[in-house]
Amino acid sequence: MTAGEIARALEVSERTVHRDVEALSASGVPIYAERGAHGGIRLVDGYRTRLTGMTVDEAEALFLAGMPGPAAELGLGTVVAAAQLKILASLPPELRARATRLVERFHLDAGEWFRASQPVPHLAALSEAVWEARRIAIDYDRDGVAARRELEPLGLVLKAGIWYVVARVEDHVRTYRVARVLAVEPRGEPFERPAGFDLASYWAESAAAFERDVPRVDVVVRVRPDRLDRLRSAVGNATVDAAEYLADPDPESWLRLRVRLDWPDEAAGRLLAAGRWVEVLDPPDIRARVADTARAIAERYRDDLG
Repeated sequence: MTAGEIARALEVSERTVHRDVEALSASGVPIYAERGAHGGIRLVDGYRTRLTGMTVDEAEALFLAGMPGPAAELGLGTVVAAAQLKILASLPPELRARATRLVERFHLDAGEWFRASQPVPHLAALSEAVWEARRIAIDYDRDGVAARRELEPLGLVLKAGIWYVVARVEDHVRTYRVARVLAVEPRGEPFERPAGFDLASYWAESAAAFERDVPRVDVVVRVRPDRLDRLRSAVGNATVDAAEYLADPDPESWLRLRVRLDWPDEAAGRLLAAGRWVEVLDPPDIRARVADTARAIAERYRDDLG
């Protein structure tokens, strides 16, 4: 390949390509450049790097694990592409064919439906601070107000398409959403990571505690049997699957369910989204909120309704 072709494939400059070729040659890789119309950068025929012991499953898992979107957000898109190309070149022919086919036929998308990726302009700076274990100061959007924080960044986590930075603040480990970081100021001071800190374990415990401590409310609703899908759309499949079906008689043979909803302040709006096929029976305050919201909507469209 020519230097220009390699540069375009890896999204780097030709100068970088020539520099890396020189570094590879100096380290003993038999790579050389041929001038002329049909020239380019070449490896000695038959040369392979040593990558021994990799199984079929390992090769497939390696290429399936590459997520170009998150890697690009971290500033590692070119690095991931280059690493995959190098590993692919070093694989035996049979593993190379399977890995190539896997990339062609499977794709991982870490984001959610109907939600564009949040801009994370400071992710690269946070990533560098995490990697170098250096203190930083950030301006953080706290309910519309910029709050100053001094952090010792310990790790980055991607959850459902959203980036979080885990950091130590005054001897406490906290989690911040990267999209709310307004500015990053490197302090240049190194810090010692907490002894025994494990990012994966911390995140698992933190996520479990968050889900456990979320405020919830039990709501009794009646829903027309053939419109149960509307309730699922409004509150989620998992919520309906976990609901308690009540045996109370209903004059129209509708179903009566007790569902447990997260965030009580948002419950009325979610239930109203199910439309006229769902009625809230209990508790009274949630029923009243649904009625008040419905009344306000009707009032807004009163002239159109005649």
